[in-house]
Amino acid sequence: MKVIKNIFVGFLVSFIGSIPLGYLNIIGFEIYSKFGIKDLIFYLLGVISVEVFVIYFTLIFAEKLVNNKKLMKAVDYFAIIFLLILGYSFYAHSNQSAANHDDLEKYITYSPYLIGLVLNCVNFLQLPFWTGWNLYLMNGNYIAIENKLKYYYVAGTLIGTFVGMLALVLILNTLSQNTTFFSKYVMSVIIPLFFIVLAFIQMYKVYKKYYKR
Repeated sequence: MKVIKNIFVGFLVSFIGSIPLGYLNIIGFEIYSKFGIKDLIFYLLGVISVEVFVIYFTLIFAEKLVNNKKLMKAVDYFAIIFLLILGYSFYAHSNQSAANHDDLEKYITYSPYLIGLVLNCVNFLQLPFWTGWNLYLMNGNYIAIENKLKYYYVAGTLIGTFVGMLALVLILNTLSQNTTFFSKYVMSVIIPLFFIVLAFIQMYKVYKKYYKR
């Protein structure tokens, strides 16, 4: 029973966490729309290859990570810069002609798996996300981590991330094929604004966490 519960809880948390329109999903959509399902699957495998270590170590060291105030503060500040850079990069890329610049196609010649691996390595936002969730689930006795039970939880989270990102990419692709608005405005306007809004939300969180008395 504990095995099934660990897998289900891990899947549910990870599936929901992977649905928001983050940069990993956007790049996954770009890979799928240009190179197909095979490259997308390898890209997603690269993403979860990093996530397995992040989830496992934040699960084991969740309390120690939270108590390291300097590390968490650095992550919070870096998240603001990271989101602003992402917003600008999507905006700048949308104004470039495909004939002159196709960065994604250039990098995909190496390996979509490597792209997923590298991009998720710099996804520092997952550190507070998984640390917070793992603490909550452990404190609420929603999961058991003794002996081998933690591995079932980690397996559930990886399946949830893979399925969640795959589902969102396929939905985005369907929308892009049926909506001219999507192809005209999403990459150049909506997605950059999305990252800017996230950056301002992160700024407010930093202000509330470290400066508001």
